[in-house]
Amino acid sequence: MDQWFFAEGNSQQRGPLPADELIALYRSSRIGRDTLVWRDGMAQWQPLETVAAEIGLDLAPAAETLAAPAPAPGPAVPPSLPAAAVAPSAPGAPVHPATPTPITVPPPRKGLSGCAIVGIVAAVIVVLVLIVGAVLAAIALPVYQEYVARSKASDALATLAPIKVAVAGFHSEHGRCPVNDDEGFQPAEGYADGAISTVRIGRFNNGHCGVEAQLTVPGNAALDGKLLWLDYNGADHWECSGEPDDKYLPQECRG
Repeated sequence: MDQWFFAEGNSQQRGPLPADELIALYRSSRIGRDTLVWRDGMAQWQPLETVAAEIGLDLAPAAETLAAPAPAPGPAVPPSLPAAAVAPSAPGAPVHPATPTPITVPPPRKGLSGCAIVGIVAAVIVVLVLIVGAVLAAIALPVYQEYVARSKASDALATLAPIKVAVAGFHSEHGRCPVNDDEGFQPAEGYADGAISTVRIGRFNNGHCGVEAQLTVPGNAALDGKLLWLDYNGADHWECSGEPDDKYLPQECRG
C-alpha cells in the first residue's frame, strides 16, 4: 500500500499516511484540493486534485465564489502583490504563500533495510575473520615448520640407534672401528630410510669411531642435505652433533 505525504500550508511536510487517511483529512477540511501531496515513485509534489482518482477521492465541483461586500472607505494602502508562480527547482518544492521564495519539501529519506544492515554486519565479520586467520597463520606456520623439522631429525636418530649398537659391538670384538661393507654393515646407500639418504661408517679425525648420516627432507632447506654425526669414544659414550641449526635438533645433539 502506498504511503502518502502532504505539505501542510504547502510548507510543512506531514506523513507518511495511507490514502484513506489523506481522504479523511480532505473531508474534514484540514487539507484542500490544492494541497501538495507526494508518494514514492512521483517525480514531484502534485496538488491533491490531480491524484484524486488514484486514491479514490470523489471531489465535489468547486463552489462558486461569492462576491465579497465592498469594504468601507479607509486610508489608501497599496494592494497586495500577487504571489508569483515559481517552478520548483527540485521534485517536491511548493511555493510558500507568504513569500515568492520556494520552500523545498524533500521526499522522505529512505533508511537502510534490515537485510542491508545484516549484510553489512556480516561483511565486516567476514573481513575480521580473514584478518585474524591471516595473523594466526603467519604465527603458526613457522612454529609448525620447526616442529616438523625436529620430528624428522628425531626420526633420523631413531633410525641410527641400531647402527650405534652394531658399531660399539664391532669395536669391542675387533678392537677397531668398522667401516661400510664390513661384516654386518651395509654400503652407505643401503641405509637409506625415511629422512636418511646415506650412512657412512668409519673413523673420525680424532680417532673415535663415527657414524655420518646425510638427511633427505625435500622442500625443507633447513634439513635437506645436512649431516648428522655420532661420535663413539670406545668407552660406551656417544656424542651427537650436526649441521642443522640447534632449534631443529633433538636436545642431546645441540651445542
